[in-house]
Amino acid sequence: MRDFHTPGRSGVLADSGMCATSHPLAASAAIDILRQGGNAMDAAIAGALILGCAEPAMTGIGGDCFALVAKPGVDVIAVNGSGRAPAALTADQMRAAGHSIMPLNDANAVSIPGAIDGFCAMSERFGSLGLADSFAPAIRYMEDGIPIAARAAFDYGQSSHVLQAGARAHFLPWGRLPHVGDRLALPGQADVLRRIARDGRDAFYTGDVAEDMVTSLRALGGTHTLDDFAAQKTTFHAPLSGLYKTRELLEHPPNGQGVTAHLLLNILSRFDISAMDPFGADRVHIEAEAARLAYDARNRFIADADHMDRLDHLLSPDTADRLAALIDPKRANAALLQSADAVHRDTIYITVVDRDRMAVSLIYSIFHGFGSGLASEKLGILFQNRGAGFSLAPGHPNELAGGKRPMHTIIPGMVRDDGRITMPFGVMGGQYQPMGHARLLSNLTDFGMDPQTAIDAPRSFADGPVLKLERGYSADVAAELAARGHKIDIPEVPIGGAQAIVIHPSGVLEGASDPRKDGCAIGY
Repeated sequence: MRDFHTPGRSGVLADSGMCATSHPLAASAAIDILRQGGNAMDAAIAGALILGCAEPAMTGIGGDCFALVAKPGVDVIAVNGSGRAPAALTADQMRAAGHSIMPLNDANAVSIPGAIDGFCAMSERFGSLGLADSFAPAIRYMEDGIPIAARAAFDYGQSSHVLQAGARAHFLPWGRLPHVGDRLALPGQADVLRRIARDGRDAFYTGDVAEDMVTSLRALGGTHTLDDFAAQKTTFHAPLSGLYKTRELLEHPPNGQGVTAHLLLNILSRFDISAMDPFGADRVHIEAEAARLAYDARNRFIADADHMDRLDHLLSPDTADRLAALIDPKRANAALLQSADAVHRDTIYITVVDRDRMAVSLIYSIFHGFGSGLASEKLGILFQNRGAGFSLAPGHPNELAGGKRPMHTIIPGMVRDDGRITMPFGVMGGQYQPMGHARLLSNLTDFGMDPQTAIDAPRSFADGPVLKLERGYSADVAAELAARGHKIDIPEVPIGGAQAIVIHPSGVLEGASDPRKDGCAIGY
């Protein structure tokens, strides 16, 4: 139980339904949908769409989505609503233009937006109300506007400089950075959602809306065509399953990076994490070294599933054994990734649970803050820059190619215990997400934390050569880690955000929401 003398929040308990997400208006709208008789999918779509206006730096209808969907007694389904590179775009073109890595704020970084097709496909397959009901709350908010919350204003300060001329007119209507309480309306997107609610996904991927996006992108140097948009299609898969101690973690398969969380947890399971101080230097050090190895493997191998043949290697216990053996428990190893060569040479989140205990774990993103910084001229659809996830290294499995999906950072998660889904969850934060999944599951499993405490706990992340430590760690821990050879950075931006709903054996729902965002868990 938390210390009620100190700032914090308790988990939210309810019986009939629960939503946890990063903005209260989105969570409230999702609960309204449940009260109207909608199911968890109807509610998740409603809340997610609102986040595109409430947190415009984080997500929007020009982005992608992934989901895990669970219904009692039915196999969990992984939904891939990610887009592909335009058919005419090649790695040779980008290299000939002088690029060794994909640019971030360029039309060529814009893959075809997949989220709308994903929402439409999920509504048809899993929903009960239909698009008109799920879209109605977002249409109303985008027409009337949503007050800018404190975290959204902070994100504007961090990322709005990437907004280029056309996008600035839609997303900086004040002619300056927003103040808390300023209202953002997106009437062009309200019009788009109204069309989709009436006519389905073709209203986005063909006709006037698609023409606005294609014309805008081609004017900015893109190779996109109407055929690229019309061809966008959501796919459905089985999730990846792995054990951490006695708990089963379900992750989305590639092109997402969920397998990275499995590899990381497999490495960590070779150490007695539960015997360590949960907020001490030993745990941070082991996690940092394990994360460097797991992310190195991700960068080598993860790609569009149609172009990837090393999934078994990443999930293999032998791979985890050999990588764990490279870790010195007391010293950061500067040559760690070079040593890993020998091993590899061989071979805006929302979760909803409804009264029937259907669980949806959905993540929806435009990648970097404000995505590519580019928007369609007429309707103000902000484009993601997921194409920046491609490699330009010749022969790499994730090498850019027309019609190919890039490696993706966004990953929804679920925990299953004894055959029963017990926790849909997600951790926002770009590259951090596999580490966030591993840390959250370890907090719950190794240290017995309740979900809100596990989310509140301070975070660390080995981001390349730098070890980021949130201010929740003591100065003594930071000094000890520096003495072990880590380059310490206290980041200005907190590390990620998280939401979770625990489904207790009694049937009671317990929602938890990250204070690093302005969201909440709401139940009824």
